[in-house]
Amino acid sequence: MAVLTRGADALPGSALDFRTGDWRDQRPIHRHRPAPCHHACPAGEDPQAYIARLDEGNPRAAWEALIAANPLPAITGRVCHHPCEDDCNRGQFDQAIAIHEIERFLGDAAIREDWPYPVPELADDAPEVAVVGAGPAGLSAAYHLRRLGHRVALYDRYGEAGGMLALAIPGYRLPRAVREAEIDRLLATGIDFHRHQVLGRDVYLDDLGRRHGAVFLAPGCHRPREWSVDGARPDDARDGLGLLKEWLNVGVTPAPGKRVVVQGGGNTGVDIARVLRFSGAGEVHLVTASALPDDESAPPEDRMSAIPREVAQARDEGVIIHPHHTLTRLILREGRVVGVEIAALRKLDGDDGHRRRVAFEGTETVIAADEVVPAIGEIVDPLGIEALIGRERYLRADAWGRLAEALGVFAGGDALGQAGTVTAAIGDGHRAAEAIARHIRHEPESVLGGGEPVAFDDLNRHYFDRAPRQKATVLPVAERDGTTEIERGLGHERVAAEARRCFSCGDCLACDNCWTLCPDLAVLKTRAATADGGSYVFDYDYCKGCGLCAEECPSGYIAMIEEPTAT
Repeated sequence: MAVLTRGADALPGSALDFRTGDWRDQRPIHRHRPAPCHHACPAGEDPQAYIARLDEGNPRAAWEALIAANPLPAITGRVCHHPCEDDCNRGQFDQAIAIHEIERFLGDAAIREDWPYPVPELADDAPEVAVVGAGPAGLSAAYHLRRLGHRVALYDRYGEAGGMLALAIPGYRLPRAVREAEIDRLLATGIDFHRHQVLGRDVYLDDLGRRHGAVFLAPGCHRPREWSVDGARPDDARDGLGLLKEWLNVGVTPAPGKRVVVQGGGNTGVDIARVLRFSGAGEVHLVTASALPDDESAPPEDRMSAIPREVAQARDEGVIIHPHHTLTRLILREGRVVGVEIAALRKLDGDDGHRRRVAFEGTETVIAADEVVPAIGEIVDPLGIEALIGRERYLRADAWGRLAEALGVFAGGDALGQAGTVTAAIGDGHRAAEAIARHIRHEPESVLGGGEPVAFDDLNRHYFDRAPRQKATVLPVAERDGTTEIERGLGHERVAAEARRCFSCGDCLACDNCWTLCPDLAVLKTRAATADGGSYVFDYDYCKGCGLCAEECPSGYIAMIEEPTAT
């Protein structure tokens, strides 16, 4: 029993006898939740985690946190559309974090410093998995399987790895030296790469299945869709992917002085339009059924799928874009295009309740043209997988990449026909690798999902100063030649400044607010990391549950819950 003086002051140490936590009807807890950027990333990256390591002055640890999900950050930092930035809470405060610039910086630093990918030594009895297709999905699956202790045999029809990264992304977006350096480093982790191996001609699915613990299919899409305009097709028509391959292999396309119309609103269509301009085309029109990326009057799903900054650069370079339009007629002379007719599109409700784009009569416009290039997508070449694909254009797999038709066979990437991106393909490969490892070990599947992300209103923004987003230098239009990289990236100091802007949504900032402001000194600071990875613990013997720590937590890491009822 504490002894009190006549002045009602407790003697030294007697305050410990009064366990004021007994008064509490709610208690604070540490609740880690995914940041919106993590929730939005198709590859499964956790930018908050690697930005925190960078802000602590440890770029190598930041890179290792990044490649735990995405082994190709120097590539994706350049070509990804970065939905993480669209969802970044900082965007509602001033401007979103330039996550793609941080990702690119870390990827480039790893190449420059030759940081090794952290993979374990292979056991003598390590199971082997076959991966067909060395594009982003196949490379991701191969790497994550290697991280999980599996041997990997990687097969591809071409002489170099990369898939569409090597075949269809121009050097002004992704320099060849960067692409080759990052992929070569990844393959050097112990992945056995077999070149010029065509599925159905050189290797066969049944044989791969017999010789390996599982097979991951990432064949990509290399067959152009059938294309015509009301049944008409020019005799000299070229598909968009073929034109891009020609540009990357030869460096030029036969376009000087030509007037060209490109149909499509994705990155391929924009790239085709741009390389035609770089090749000297006199006039290039891009006709797309979608709205422009910066058209705020259009819902997000109705806007062009191409990266907004790439669309803006294309317009700067002279590409004429016709949003919400379609080709309604080809004007041919002796089998060759001399013009096209386009018409405006509007969305109308159909009899079945679905809204459809309809060409409006009276809005037709004729454009003089020497060539029309369709960029409307590709489908899977069924060679070698006829029994799996049947009459479909794409493979069908569940969220883990499993094919219902074949036990032990998984698939991912563009071959799934989900209008995929490089980062989505990397995410497919990562999830499939985990599912394959569980399949080989005869373990049950895990559950996808990581909880609701931290909302903007969950943050205490009073502790953050407004700061402008760091922007990379862009090559002036007059100096662009189609091969030199246009965006130059950020240096170390500017990347560090960008990292400091991060709210650290859903994770501890180690700001000491809870420790400093607790009126009962019921927050204890630890020397070593706690069980939840933080630096603080709550002393519930003395915490009254006032909620001040949760209210003053900048990052939404502390939550108040109802006091558990004693049983």
